[in-house]
Amino acid sequence: MFKLRERFSVLLSKRPGRVVLLVILLLNIAFIFVSAAVIKALSLTGTENMGFWRAVYYTVTMILDAGCIDYVVSDIGSAGVALVIVCLIVIVLGMILFTGAVIGYLTNYISGYIENANTGSHRLILSGHTVILNWNSRASEIVNDLLYADGKQTVVVLVPNGKETIEREIAERIADTVAKERAETRKKAQTLKGFARRAYGIKNRFKNNLTVIVREGDTFSTVQLHDISLEHAKSIIILGNDINNTVCKYELGNRAADLEKGNPQSVKSLVQVADITASASSDDDQKIVVETEDGWTLDLINKIIAQKQVDGKCNIIPIGVNKILGRLLSQFSLMPELNLAYKELFSNKGATFYSKPSDTADEAEFTRAYLGKHLHSIPLSVLDDRGKSYAYYSAESQKDDVRLTEVADTGYRVKLNENYWLEQKNVIILGHNSKIKDIMDGFDSFRNEWNDGSGREIMNILVIDDKAHLEKMDYYKAYPYVCKTVEADIYDKDIVCQTIENFIDANETDTSVLILSDDAVLSDEIDSAAIANLIYVSDIILKKKTADPDFDEGRVDVIVEIINPKHYDIVKSYSVNNVVISNRYISKMITQLGAKDTLYNFYNDILTYDGEDASAYESKEIYVKKVSRYFAEIPAPCTAAELIRAVYYGTSGDDIPPEKRNHTIALGYVKKGGEMVLFSGNQSKIKVELTEHDKLIVYSNH
Repeated sequence: MFKLRERFSVLLSKRPGRVVLLVILLLNIAFIFVSAAVIKALSLTGTENMGFWRAVYYTVTMILDAGCIDYVVSDIGSAGVALVIVCLIVIVLGMILFTGAVIGYLTNYISGYIENANTGSHRLILSGHTVILNWNSRASEIVNDLLYADGKQTVVVLVPNGKETIEREIAERIADTVAKERAETRKKAQTLKGFARRAYGIKNRFKNNLTVIVREGDTFSTVQLHDISLEHAKSIIILGNDINNTVCKYELGNRAADLEKGNPQSVKSLVQVADITASASSDDDQKIVVETEDGWTLDLINKIIAQKQVDGKCNIIPIGVNKILGRLLSQFSLMPELNLAYKELFSNKGATFYSKPSDTADEAEFTRAYLGKHLHSIPLSVLDDRGKSYAYYSAESQKDDVRLTEVADTGYRVKLNENYWLEQKNVIILGHNSKIKDIMDGFDSFRNEWNDGSGREIMNILVIDDKAHLEKMDYYKAYPYVCKTVEADIYDKDIVCQTIENFIDANETDTSVLILSDDAVLSDEIDSAAIANLIYVSDIILKKKTADPDFDEGRVDVIVEIINPKHYDIVKSYSVNNVVISNRYISKMITQLGAKDTLYNFYNDILTYDGEDASAYESKEIYVKKVSRYFAEIPAPCTAAELIRAVYYGTSGDDIPPEKRNHTIALGYVKKGGEMVLFSGNQSKIKVELTEHDKLIVYSNH
């Protein structure tokens, strides 16, 4: 008896629902049998010839439907009182014990099932989906960019808490994108008439192809990772933590201090994920993208890659968030138009980057063969990736690579400036963020590549920041191209404005103003300082334009970094072309690498200038070069196909000595006023008419 009670106690503790269901069933069976036995035993008028099993049947029918008492008591007037009372008791008790108990149990079971589904307790049977572990300010952009991926996409988000908030954030972000894309389609359709306008709208109507499932759970649990079919996901994205999503100063300080040391949570998640994806039962060619913001975490991730990565099974890609954003912001300061180009090239919309295995490691051989047979895609480079050669190209779709066309030589040529060199770059940095050292490393890298040995500085940088952060950077003494630092915060309006105005007036060449958004502030203060600084700069430009109608506004490029995408419209209202939503760039890169991991080396290449010790120009970057300086003569009107080939053969043709060749591919151009055109689609249909005020976007060694 004790053992029986012990087993019952354990079962009640582990499976209380099953115990309750078993008790309900046993109690109802006992009640039905007892009731049937009593009805048969009474042997009164109407039941004297009734067998036991028929009595059981009639008992059940009376419980389910009280009207079925007629089967037992056909004439209430002639039936015995005892039988009527017994039948009524059976009906009342049966409705309580059977109908009430069963319905109550099923109701609770269904409610529990719905609750479990909402919290993510049941297993998902999926394949080819994207898994996001953890959540931060970049996550909704990752989900949003998948709207532009080919075909239907399924995303599963596993987070420790905050499911409802995350679902609202995703819904708002996707709804905003869908509304803007549909408005753009309607705008384009306005140029058409009648049925053609309607047909265009129906055919090109932007569709939401995403299914997003958000689940709460333990991101370190092997069981819960299996429950979201991690072993069958096409890509797994492990996100880092944020420090700017809090309203508590004490918590903010602790988070910032902890994240500067490292992120052991990301390392722990990666170990769990790598073990699952490397197993024999997992799908092949899974991509694991993991964010890292510090050297300690990156070092451990590289050790995990060395030990856990299985080629062909799981490919681990570390994304250095601060390092990449630092490089981007420094490049945008030097060539602001790159922001416009990268917005498209780093996304799944419009012209974008693709890769494929290459039969040759010779870049010139690949490029020339490609230019001779493709009009819908542009050859870029050939790079080595884990011992294999991969060719890289830009196109609207990966399918454009197989659209072959014999491209005839039209004889179009351009005359390049053989002595071309970048003019001095003037930059004002307003404020700071956690990436400031990485931004300065980007400037260092650019300076090393464009140092002509004459002692002339290629850059001239002014920094305006508060005293505490200038002291933290030791007043930028380590950077010889920083000509001046000025102590001022956003409340020192006169100092800020006068310093900026003096710097612009002192330099003849263009000036870029990089306004940084502090990412280590409370959530209510995000982007506030950046917007205040933007107002100051806009006021300076307006006053100069008012005082001198001939003042060229194009001389001052304003690059504003914002963290929260909701502030985009506020910043854009000041007619700023170069609004940099820093988190959005990382999100776009993560999305692309989750689908095309071989782009990792390519991205590293274009974001890294040649080092100080480089004997030749090895890496390739994307540059924006003034047409008036890059060409010895303004090119005649042509097609994009003609310009691409003329620029390439003008820099890498057989008639050019090998040591002077500079692999250069024209990707597009920027018109005066900020309109950008990237060459995508049929190049022979794109008309190009450059002026001295335009700028050419090129992919080049130098």
